[in-house]
Amino acid sequence: MNSNRDIAIIVGVLYILAAVTAIIGFALYQPILTDPEYIIKGSANEMQVIWGAFNELILAFSIIGISVLMFPIINKENESLAIGYVCFRLLEATIIIIGIISLLSIATLNWEFGKEVAPNVSSYLIAGKLLVTIHNWTFLLGPNLVLGPSTLMMSYFLYDSKLVPRFISVMGLVGGTLVSICAMLVMIGVFLQVSVWGAILSIPVFAYEMSLAVWLIVKGFKSSVVYSSFSSKK
Repeated sequence: MNSNRDIAIIVGVLYILAAVTAIIGFALYQPILTDPEYIIKGSANEMQVIWGAFNELILAFSIIGISVLMFPIINKENESLAIGYVCFRLLEATIIIIGIISLLSIATLNWEFGKEVAPNVSSYLIAGKLLVTIHNWTFLLGPNLVLGPSTLMMSYFLYDSKLVPRFISVMGLVGGTLVSICAMLVMIGVFLQVSVWGAILSIPVFAYEMSLAVWLIVKGFKSSVVYSSFSSKK
């Protein structure tokens, strides 16, 4: 295998890993997200929430890995685009980690609640609601609003460089646009993020990432394009 083929396989695997861990993490978080009194009675689901955080950490690291691996490839074509892509992906990962910290903080406060002799229940409930609200905003801003521009930049690069079939990059251009629109509509209260419309507007970007991942694993970058485009810039 040459280095470009290796990179393609790893990036494809990381895309799939990011998608799988995002879904698992969100599912494992349900007790803490749906029960407003979790902070005072959530010890039974403590390990489930911690495993959710572990999955989201893998998600964040996968996002960073994709950006780091793709940077030298994009940089050979467009330095500004490469820097912009890495910055947006790092921002997305940072926002996700802030969300992880907010939910783990609830678990910590739950431990403290159990230790106190006469805890102030209302204060704990307010703190729990605040921390869940922070997570909900990070869930919207990271995987939706910030994901949009990074998807558009990557898709534009793939379309321009022809490293993968055009239908994949076009799917990404559409998906990146729709997921950003979705985030803005959720922000102004048109519909909820976890809703039918939220799912519909997120499907294209998910389909793009999975199509790109499978193509990179099975086929890799188009070798003739890699050679003609990149070698000419040396």
